[in-house]
Amino acid sequence: MGSGQVTPWQDRNITVAGLGVSGISAARALAGLGAVVTVVDGGDSEGHRARAAELEAEAKGVTVRLGDAETLPEGTELVVTSPGWKPDSPLFAAAAEAGVEVVGDVEIAWRLRGENAAPWLAITGTNGKTTTTQMLASILRAAGLETAAVGNIGTPIIDVVTGEEQYDVLAVELSSYQLHWAPSVRAHSAAVLNLAPDHLDWHGSMEAYAADKGRIYEGNTVACVYNVADPATERLVEEADVEEGCRAIGFTLGAPAPSMLGVVDGILVDRAFVQNRQKNAQELASVEDVNPPAPHNIANALAAAALARAFGVEPRAVRDGLRDFRPDFRPDAHRVAYVDEVDGVRYVDDSKATNTHAAEASLAAFEPVVWIAGGLAKGATFDELVRKSAKRLRGVVLMGADRALIAEALARHAPEVPVTDLERTDTGAMLAAVREAARLAEPGDTVLLAPACASMDMFANYNKRGDAFADAVRELASGSAADPA
Repeated sequence: MGSGQVTPWQDRNITVAGLGVSGISAARALAGLGAVVTVVDGGDSEGHRARAAELEAEAKGVTVRLGDAETLPEGTELVVTSPGWKPDSPLFAAAAEAGVEVVGDVEIAWRLRGENAAPWLAITGTNGKTTTTQMLASILRAAGLETAAVGNIGTPIIDVVTGEEQYDVLAVELSSYQLHWAPSVRAHSAAVLNLAPDHLDWHGSMEAYAADKGRIYEGNTVACVYNVADPATERLVEEADVEEGCRAIGFTLGAPAPSMLGVVDGILVDRAFVQNRQKNAQELASVEDVNPPAPHNIANALAAAALARAFGVEPRAVRDGLRDFRPDFRPDAHRVAYVDEVDGVRYVDDSKATNTHAAEASLAAFEPVVWIAGGLAKGATFDELVRKSAKRLRGVVLMGADRALIAEALARHAPEVPVTDLERTDTGAMLAAVREAARLAEPGDTVLLAPACASMDMFANYNKRGDAFADAVRELASGSAADPA
């Protein structure tokens, strides 16, 4: 990185909110450019103190303040927040009062790019972001391009942007949180896969959530990719301020119109990036090249293909990249993961289904289902989910803080379905839930953990929740699943 890019950060007083992975990454990078960095975090556990000591020891110019996440450090000129911090946090209110800008780690990564930085192909949506981003990276690699899947997955994007390795293009997954705090990001091309209520407690409303998702299209230069089956995504394209000549490109599971990618007779085809698209279509791959070839995953593949084609990737690389992609290689082990079969009943872990849209897609893949659900609703409602899924349900086991919301929706739309309401929130609750699900299930059924809610009321994260489910199923299979005390 040239000296001209160091100057704006030299001796600048920057506060980093959060001592997590992205916060530590931002602190290291900014301190390396000569900034004076203060990291603040409300936690003060032994783990927090260990991470703070390690960071202060290895990054000159970094000070960590624990136990106080509300007071703005004196002299702060810029606040860099970790994605999960809510916009109404007291620290940000203090920053606003002092006239100090608040941005996220993705915004800092964008500002730290070099002169010949790799373009960004960006992806967001309520569901499917990680799969689509990794599919896109696989396609780009099949085209012989140096790339990485970054952003809301894998290596912190600041580390990639400031590292020594050079890339031709980056596949960037962006959450609504990250987009909220990234006003300057301008992608080569971007996709919004779908929109459904999620994180409404953070954003305040569905309108605000959608607006933050829509930021991904701002300043796009080549293509804004939208989901034909989700008109809200196309409206975001229509509302975006893009570069002249940037095109709206749709993807659909049906036959595509001009300027779309779609499916014809089991073949993924492109009618967007071809000559004379009014009459011609380019074959890209077959449905069988998508693993697994479930409808939602074919949609993911089409979105990834659209972004790759926008970057000039040849059709053969789309096919080869999709064939090379294996969902088993994903870092997330809790997305529709088969756990075991006990007494003729399959047990499936979809702990990552933390919202209603993801849970609906998961439930649609199985029948009959004993559904384990509940947790923190994040402002969501469950009537539409229950109404669409009612005919698939053999029974339901509810747990977690907001389980009553799901119970009420079940009473309205599936009153005949037996429901077990677990009030307990101790460490044995998941084992109790699995035992109740086993009692309700019949041979040939699937017991599905697809909570439609966040996990933090009972578990550290959805990974821990999924691990608890898998452990409980193993105990059930071993015959040792006595009623937990």
